Amino acid sequence: MTLQTIRRAGARPYPPRVSEFTAIFWETLAKGRLVTSRGKTSGRLSFPPKPFCPFSWEREVEWAELSGRGILYSHTVVHAAPGVFTHLAPYRVCIVDLEEGLRVAGALICTDEPVIDAGVEAAALLHDDGPLLGFVQ
Repeated sequence: MTLQTIRRAGARPYPPRVSEFTAIFWETLAKGRLVTSRGKTSGRLSFPPKPFCPFSWEREVEWAELSGRGILYSHTVVHAAPGVFTHLAPYRVCIVDLEEGLRVAGALICTDEPVIDAGVEAAALLHDDGPLLGFVQ
């Protein structure tokens, strides 16, 4: 599934640490796709992506594409933001239960008051220096 992409001017306020392993996740997100790691033997997904399976501890993992569709589990509005985020305040963050059974966090983009237990879709928030994960309701 191709995710909605939302352009954001400027650099990410707190860029993620990108390792040789996680570079694939960030490069794929920049192209509008959401992926994570899956243990080859266990077949279980984990998020954020890890170079090992946290369920079986195996070191052989593969990349699996996610639908990006989920249900809004929780959200909040941040008014008193940490230093690097003050220019964004107030902003929304959320926790989403993805269709694949993973619970993930990200920015929440919405025009109306968010509805708990309603559907959301992942979006690639494309900043000048790279992507971040967000959800749209």
